[in-house]
Amino acid sequence: MSSSHVIRIEKLRKVYRVGKVQVEALRGVDLLVERGEFVSIVGPSGSGKSTLFHIVGGLTPPTSGTVIVEDRDLARMSDAERTRLRKTRVAFVFQKFNLLPTLSAADNIAIARHLSGNRNGADPQFRDVLEMLGIANRLHHRPSELSGGEQQRVAIARAIVNHPAILLADEPTGNLDTTNSQLVLSVLRDLNQRLGQTILMITHNPEAAAFGHRTVHMRDGRIVA
Repeated sequence: MSSSHVIRIEKLRKVYRVGKVQVEALRGVDLLVERGEFVSIVGPSGSGKSTLFHIVGGLTPPTSGTVIVEDRDLARMSDAERTRLRKTRVAFVFQKFNLLPTLSAADNIAIARHLSGNRNGADPQFRDVLEMLGIANRLHHRPSELSGGEQQRVAIARAIVNHPAILLADEPTGNLDTTNSQLVLSVLRDLNQRLGQTILMITHNPEAAAFGHRTVHMRDGRIVA
């Protein structure tokens, strides 16, 4: 029977070796995220939040501990299975928009659908999502013709085009001014409230964190509140 927890993390540790020195980035982290939650993770630089993000996304292996995503243990998955997970079930939005500059917004979104192995063509219902994101009329523009906020919303559309179980957002407003930051955060909240999209967002900004259901505070590789 499937769990209501889309993410389950237990006793997670990550140790990096820098020369002869060991740096403990995560020190026994436990975290549960329910399907449909919007969880903000805050903490100062070096608190371990980005390391946690990369481990949950299957980008970095932990030193020890357990990470369960949609009832699947990441440690028991092959490299190919983790790659497939990132293409279909776990999506990423970063501080940098990472859009291909020679492609239109529509093609930047379509390439994510293609890379996932989806050959069914455009999803008619996705047009409603594009309207929600406020970019339905900007799809034929290249990134250089879009504002920073519009580019990030295209990046969000690209991330969710395959209907992932989890959206991991790493400082999604870090490159935006206040107005565009508010727009992007409102979009994330709408995706969560109207579509039930599970979101795990890293931010250093308490005001941004307040858009989530709850805030997890990290310091020195531990969850402190």
